Amino acid sequence: MASNNPTFKRVLVSGGGLAGPAIATLLARDGVDVTVIEIADGVRPGGQAVDIRGAGRSVLSRMGLLDRAREMMLRQHGIADVDSRGRRRTEMTVEDFGGEGMVSEIEILRGDLAQLLVDASVEAGASYVFATRISSLVDGPDGVDVTLIDGTELTVDLVIGADGPHSATRRLAFGPEEDFVRPAGGYMAWFTAPESATLHGWYQMFNAPGGLVASLRPGREPGVAKASLSFASGPLAYDRHDIEAQRQLLNDHFAGVGWRVPDLLRAAGGADDFYFDALVQVHMNSWTRGRIALVGDAAYCPSPLTGLGTSLALVGAYVLAGELAARPDCGLAFAGYERIMRPYVDASQKLPPGGIRAYAPQSQRAIWARWMSTRLMASRPLRGLTRRLFFSKAGAIDLPEYVPAAVRGAMTILDREPKSLGQRPG
Repeated sequence: MASNNPTFKRVLVSGGGLAGPAIATLLARDGVDVTVIEIADGVRPGGQAVDIRGAGRSVLSRMGLLDRAREMMLRQHGIADVDSRGRRRTEMTVEDFGGEGMVSEIEILRGDLAQLLVDASVEAGASYVFATRISSLVDGPDGVDVTLIDGTELTVDLVIGADGPHSATRRLAFGPEEDFVRPAGGYMAWFTAPESATLHGWYQMFNAPGGLVASLRPGREPGVAKASLSFASGPLAYDRHDIEAQRQLLNDHFAGVGWRVPDLLRAAGGADDFYFDALVQVHMNSWTRGRIALVGDAAYCPSPLTGLGTSLALVGAYVLAGELAARPDCGLAFAGYERIMRPYVDASQKLPPGGIRAYAPQSQRAIWARWMSTRLMASRPLRGLTRRLFFSKAGAIDLPEYVPAAVRGAMTILDREPKSLGQRPG
């Protein structure tokens, strides 16, 4: 099936995380020939849970994937701050704030959501090439000449970069990473760890003085939990590809820390899904250039501190795909994408009050203050204010209703047919 938009028929998407497979699904369903490339050997497993909330939930619903996502959701009571003895000092349940609170009603492991989107895109006709990425781009008036790291050369009508905050597509088409990536003041590691029965269905978070944060949450399978170790810090010089050096950074920062941290460090040392990265945001004046566009973290990473990365990825993919399907050329489509998404991105990238200092307090006094603040947030008198300040951003966009290709085709045929008196276009 050929695309109804005559200006592009073949699209290359770089990145097989969330935004890439999401836009591949939408474009392929619209009849576009879509190829997704991914530097990993396959769909990345594991990862922390991601929130399906606000407009992101609406997008999954419109894609017909929300029910499948619900089948994969984690079963958990909520989030709790704990002290060094494991006592819960604060609690916020998944039902608080209408299921759109700090832990949303629908949370799914990132790897499960990625697989769901990849499967949907393949069902729609998209194809995947793993263990490769773009090494060069030449953007021209009639297409983009692309060379991959394995030497493959191809020409496509559009390139969409969905390859994360360290995007190679962005570097090649827009400039060096340092022009767009801003440190948010810390580092975070994610990995799988054995679950202890004492979790009792709660996502537990422990703060230690010095800006140290450890957390453990239930996984989807019995006996498996998802862990995280984070620390506040200025920029550090380290090799992003040297996993052992990253594990040593964690050992250095968390040496002697209590709660379950020693067990988590041992789990991090042997986890095959270990991932470590800086907490960053990506800020750009424009996400498009010529026949190249960026979506998701490559364009507007908000940092995990906001909890809105998944919503931005899904909504950005939906809007970009919808504009490309609806507009007569990619220039107009890109302009519509930027206009619709910019206010939503700007709002979503605003860090919660206190930023990294509130998430990773430096002193025990500041930790106690954090506990008190969380209790007040969840209290009945302040719930309305808390919802407006913290949990309303995910839905702060009026999503356009894009007309599916089959319906547009039928409308075009009806427009061409003679109309009887008083008959309106279909």
